[in-house]
Amino acid sequence: MKAMVLERTGPIESSPLRLLNIPEPIPGPGQVRIKIRCCAACRTDLHVIEGELPSRKLPLVPGHQIVGVVDRLGQGSGRFGIGRRIGVAWLRHTDGTCRFCQAGMENLCENQQFTGYHADGGYARYTVINEDFAYEIPLGFDDVRAAPLLCAGIVGYRAFKRANVSHGGKLAIYGFGSIAHVIMQIARYMQCDVYVVSRDSAHLELARKMGACWVGTQADQIPSKVQSAIIFAPVGHLVPAALEKLDKGGTLSLAGIYMTQIPPLDYQKHLFYERQIRSVTANTRQDGRELLELAEKIPIRPVTSAYPFERTNQALIDLKADRVTGSAVVVMED
Repeated sequence: MKAMVLERTGPIESSPLRLLNIPEPIPGPGQVRIKIRCCAACRTDLHVIEGELPSRKLPLVPGHQIVGVVDRLGQGSGRFGIGRRIGVAWLRHTDGTCRFCQAGMENLCENQQFTGYHADGGYARYTVINEDFAYEIPLGFDDVRAAPLLCAGIVGYRAFKRANVSHGGKLAIYGFGSIAHVIMQIARYMQCDVYVVSRDSAHLELARKMGACWVGTQADQIPSKVQSAIIFAPVGHLVPAALEKLDKGGTLSLAGIYMTQIPPLDYQKHLFYERQIRSVTANTRQDGRELLELAEKIPIRPVTSAYPFERTNQALIDLKADRVTGSAVVVMED
């Protein structure tokens, strides 16, 4: 089968993904095989490809926001029938027995594995997944619009929950890419006032069109204290600035899997008055189910930019350069 394969990490500008023919995967017990229709691009893919996250498997097929149809069943699998449209997200395996899994925190599982990192992912014609870690895609979403929900949606939703956002409250968002433009729709559904900080003028324009009450390039220009804030940009120097705009008792959620160095914090200036910082680690399957149900109810409508399969490197180059409006989605040929 055709696949975009990472053989060694390197800058995405060097187009490290190579179009190769590799063997088709065979589903094992409890697994299903998916004929992939599309896979959305994510900054986590960049962290994997460029080596900011330590390599777990090489060669590797990255990609973890997968939409496709079941075309083959492994022994004992029966949750999804042949032809059922399903999705695959970042979280692909937990042991179910460790103290975190037993406490309902499988996102912290001691033996967790991730799609497009520990195992081949979605920049290919086929992939396999344990059926218990797949999601049924709501009928109201076409393939391309569904794909960003599987990471931008799910992990963003967990970040949103971790930020303790209240109905009608004030929320600051730092970085307005694929994840943030999905979460904006949830925030507006909850009648929140949303303040957006981004270095990119096109992203700011999209935020304004989507209902942000204020947009700008500098955190210190936000005209009001906020009760909640989420940093989506992997930029550590935003943390002190975001905390300074947080109201007493407010919560800052750090949504990235990777972040540059955070500068020193001043206790009195940044943390006193019970301000909280909460990190986000992957997601639970319950987060995924809740997000997809909410996405259908609102309904969330991701903004997407489609790329043909052979231009996967370019999709990721554009993502890194902030040239993508909304979510970049790699579409497979028939």
